[in-house]
Amino acid sequence: MLEDRMQPASPTPLARSLGVAGVLFLTLSVTTPASSVFVIVPGMLQVAGTGAIWATLIAGIVCVATAYIYAELSSAWPVAGGEYVMVAQTLGPLAGFVMLGINVFNNLIFLPVAGLGIREVLVGVIPGLPQVPTAIVVVGACTLIGLLNIRINAIVTGAFLLIEIAALFAVTAFGLVEAGANPLGFLTDPQMLGAGGALVPASLTSIGVAASIAIFAFNGYGAAVYFGEEMHEAPNRIARSILWALVWTLLLEGVPLLAALMGAVDLPAVLASSNPFGELATRVGGGRAGQLIAFGVALAIVNAIIAWVLACARFFYGTARDGSWGRPFDAWMLAIHPRWQSPWIGTLMVGGVGMLLCFLPLRLLEVWSGAGLIAIYAGIALAAIVGRRKGTTGHGRYRMPLYPLAPIVTLIALALITWATWFDPEEGRPAIIATLVQIAIAAGYYLLVLRPRRWTAIIP
Repeated sequence: MLEDRMQPASPTPLARSLGVAGVLFLTLSVTTPASSVFVIVPGMLQVAGTGAIWATLIAGIVCVATAYIYAELSSAWPVAGGEYVMVAQTLGPLAGFVMLGINVFNNLIFLPVAGLGIREVLVGVIPGLPQVPTAIVVVGACTLIGLLNIRINAIVTGAFLLIEIAALFAVTAFGLVEAGANPLGFLTDPQMLGAGGALVPASLTSIGVAASIAIFAFNGYGAAVYFGEEMHEAPNRIARSILWALVWTLLLEGVPLLAALMGAVDLPAVLASSNPFGELATRVGGGRAGQLIAFGVALAIVNAIIAWVLACARFFYGTARDGSWGRPFDAWMLAIHPRWQSPWIGTLMVGGVGMLLCFLPLRLLEVWSGAGLIAIYAGIALAAIVGRRKGTTGHGRYRMPLYPLAPIVTLIALALITWATWFDPEEGRPAIIATLVQIAIAAGYYLLVLRPRRWTAIIP
């Protein structure tokens, strides 16, 4: 049968063609700093006002701790499966497959969420732009680009990333041109919008909620591990890519935020706006500058979709190598194109599912994504602790400094975020419930289907 002929005796390995810079470009494209600044950061300003600066610093500390965890575990297991392999090797196959299940949901849902968000960025420039057809076309085109050799894609995403960075530099410059506020005031006297639009002192609760938003905005630096099997000397070098990706993410998202607040002529209006950075560009640079910035942000989202198609296809390549889905799906996702050296059928499958999901409401997709990031970060933090105790990470080439400070900081922060999220009945609680459902489905599939087969994560 066809699937029998497609199933290799041993899976064709991914070709190693990337260095630190290539993995860094791809990872920064996944984190997509420009779209985070324009789409996510305004929510921080609306929640905490200038307290968003404190939120950024707090989130930065948490992300540094988590990046150290990613760096150590990725050095031990720089494989395409990513987090689920780390967890399976330390906490056991059940926990590993639960992590796999959460990643399946989150990885696939990112594509339609990003695609559907492009209309929101361009609607002021191209009125009447249809949301669903635009998302489908963009996800489909990005999927075709994702079929190309990973080195070519690193060059493509790197070029797009330069445009994205240029847009962020422009916004920063626009803010600094009219800078009048003392940045230390944002720390000593943080203010937020109160009733009637008046400025009031920012509360600790509002800063905490904004910090949870900031953690989501900074997320993506750990995606470097998905490209580990295509990186030269990955055990020695992948930690460097992860840590540099976080440093650049913090700078590219934090500096424009600070500059915009320093240059705010009407601070209450900036804090209430859903597009403060675009409005800043239009006010200081003119209408053409605002349009160019909008196109730059849309391109950043496209770049993120390309990078995530690449990462997601490699994630599914790892799951198929472990025999997670059975025939013919495992065989399809393991198929490597002879010329492009990419998991081409898996890439097409990822893109196809992403295009189909574009027909679902954006709000439903956001709820489905749930609080998966909390579970993923908690899983790798526990994996780092258990891996050290058991010695299973001892072969890794990178060791995080000041252990066990990083996993402890991460777990405490996640506990506080979970508590705050649960008491948000409109968005937070449904997100946690959605993630618990994902965990239950993954655990049930493992117990009923995979445990009889003695499933485990394979280390190539």
